[in-house]
Amino acid sequence: MEELKKKIQDEIAALEHELRTELPKQILTARAHGDLSENAEYHAAKERQGLVNARLGQLQARLREFSMIDMAKIPRDRVGLGSRVVVLDLNKDEELSYSLVTSEDADVSQGRISTSSPIGKGLLGKRVGDTVRIQIPDGTRELEILQLATIHDEATKQ
Repeated sequence: MEELKKKIQDEIAALEHELRTELPKQILTARAHGDLSENAEYHAAKERQGLVNARLGQLQARLREFSMIDMAKIPRDRVGLGSRVVVLDLNKDEELSYSLVTSEDADVSQGRISTSSPIGKGLLGKRVGDTVRIQIPDGTRELEILQLATIHDEATKQ
């Protein structure tokens, strides 16, 4: 969680630098070229300025949401944000390992799934030994939870 906060803070810092330093220089240089109605550089810089402002707003809102996460409310004995889960796909008789993360940190190829994904939602609140049926685009998957390490377990390892 802290790593993701740092990543967002770093992106905010880079975007703020671009917004306050780089873009004003580009706009000033483009203005010096004369007629703004046909000045592609000026319009591109102004458009980028709008995009950077929008992205900054999104990141700042997301950072506020993270700071409101109450670690005490994340379960210690059930699947929740930050959990690492080993499941048995009963349809394929295959063991899979997932880490439940925020949507920004999700990467299915690395086994990091969002808590808002179908599988993530299906696993939330479940315990070792529970079997869940999850509707996914390919059909239905039946997963049995074999192992669980919560965000609290992970924090004590470090």
